[in-house]
Amino acid sequence: MLTHIFQSRTSGRRRSLRLLAAAATFGLGVSSLPAVSLADEGGVSFWVPGLFSSFAASPSAPGWAITAIDYYTNVSGGGTVAASREITIGKLPAGASVSLNANLHADAELGFVEPNYTFATPVFGGQLQVGMLMAAGRTDAALAGTITAGVGPITATKSGGFSDQTTGFGDLVPIMSLRWNSGVNNFMTYVAGDIPVGTYSSTQLANIGIGHGAIDSGVSYTYLNPKLGQEFSVTTGLTYNLVNQSTGYQNGIDWHLDWGLSQFVTKEAFFGAVGYIYNQLTADSGSAPIISPVESRVVGIGPQIGFIIPVGSVQTYLNFKAYEEFDGFDRPSGFNTWVVLSLSPNPQTPTAASSPPLITKSGMR
Repeated sequence: MLTHIFQSRTSGRRRSLRLLAAAATFGLGVSSLPAVSLADEGGVSFWVPGLFSSFAASPSAPGWAITAIDYYTNVSGGGTVAASREITIGKLPAGASVSLNANLHADAELGFVEPNYTFATPVFGGQLQVGMLMAAGRTDAALAGTITAGVGPITATKSGGFSDQTTGFGDLVPIMSLRWNSGVNNFMTYVAGDIPVGTYSSTQLANIGIGHGAIDSGVSYTYLNPKLGQEFSVTTGLTYNLVNQSTGYQNGIDWHLDWGLSQFVTKEAFFGAVGYIYNQLTADSGSAPIISPVESRVVGIGPQIGFIIPVGSVQTYLNFKAYEEFDGFDRPSGFNTWVVLSLSPNPQTPTAASSPPLITKSGMR
């Protein structure tokens, strides 16, 4: 279907460079967004599932780029998720035995900005990119239902609910990646961390910061065939969480896998699917005995559509994607939507008489 788009070897290379450059800004540009504090600690993880999707490992044009993201999430959790948040914020004693019919609901809309820089000089034979993610927005959370709590022989039943709303800034997230390209195969390794300076209070139901440091590292693979207009990416990684000094709580080690699949229908437009699997490998420590062990899990899948528009020296990447979650455990689940806008340098256009410019260690073959 797309054969006519890439009629010659030169035009195919030209298209390859545009795809790779625009996609890479998006691929790492959404890495490691701060989460809404809902229920790993009470279900909150440093890694937000869906951060990586299509074009995750694709190389980009050297120079400065910027990514802006509008992220909306709407989730609910009951049972131990609700009890965990009540105990964590001090509404119930940690030693209480709890039976409950309660529900935690939260929604948030956050804006993220990540400037990043891609170096032209190879590092370990690959392409080095560094960036810093910053966030701001608002989050609402509410807990309602009936909880029966007992400490020793004393038992009390409470019905009703309470809610919180927080507006502020998120944690700072430094990001570094290395990318390698070999024809249609692209590889990346990355490391990201959380600097806990965002809006956070251990007594609030809704937060924007996560209240503790974390480090996440992983690898990505992208298959990108410009001649066929086909792409597939998968990213997997692990998160190690530091202790929350305000609560004494420490999330377990998290494993995550994000993927994206896309098909170009024109030179500038594509559609496809996205998905993720998130699963804790080890239980949290510091949780109340009645709700231990806490090991979060969730799976999500949904559609995506995107556009790559080169104008002069700037290339624009616009992506819309959404996830519906299922198989949630010890973690609120629901749906989330993403609007991603990336501006990056437009790669040099090769001429028919010259070789394509090198944007990775080996260039396009």
